[in-house]
Amino acid sequence: MTLREVAASQAKAEGDTPAQFEVIEHRHLWDGRVIGLEEDEVRLIEDAEPVLRQYTTHPGAVAVVALRGEAGNEEILLERQYRHPVRANLWEIPAGLLDIEGEDYVCAAQRELAEEVDLQANQWDVLVDYFTSPGGSVESLRIFLARDLVELDQEFERLDEEALMVSSWVKLDDAVDMIFAGKLHNPSAVTGILATWNARARGWKDLRPVDSPWMR
Repeated sequence: MTLREVAASQAKAEGDTPAQFEVIEHRHLWDGRVIGLEEDEVRLIEDAEPVLRQYTTHPGAVAVVALRGEAGNEEILLERQYRHPVRANLWEIPAGLLDIEGEDYVCAAQRELAEEVDLQANQWDVLVDYFTSPGGSVESLRIFLARDLVELDQEFERLDEEALMVSSWVKLDDAVDMIFAGKLHNPSAVTGILATWNARARGWKDLRPVDSPWMR
């Protein structure tokens, strides 16, 4: 059997798992304001030549689906933000970096919800975790579902792109239609909307607690 055939015979899709391969040499190439650039020579197959892999480092992030409304007629909060690399105004869900050392993940999500849209929530659950671009970045992102929303008395000051943001409540079903019509492109929004839509269809029974393990 070939190596590919051996690997396939041992594979059973039961979920992602951490893995380690021999790193022959590691090089740090560059540091930016948020991301860095690393380079590894990795041996994937015993006795074979190592392969070269470059990837960006990233602190990780959290995002929030803020949900309100009666059952079957729920709305989610979307915010429009200018994203310079793609030269586009994108409709997104509140999100932010895990850039405060030691901050609990749900506390970071609560902070972002307050800072970006002046809301707090009394009910929090984990919707979904994912790597944003695992072929070239270590960035991982956790999306929380926030319900039982309350408006804050305090309005936060917003700077740079956030100063230009506007928000809109959109029916969940309409947001799903926008995705399949090719009208929404932000990965957190697309993932969060579809995860919420599916969670509702399953009666919210598979939502995870906020302290659930996160592979990152």
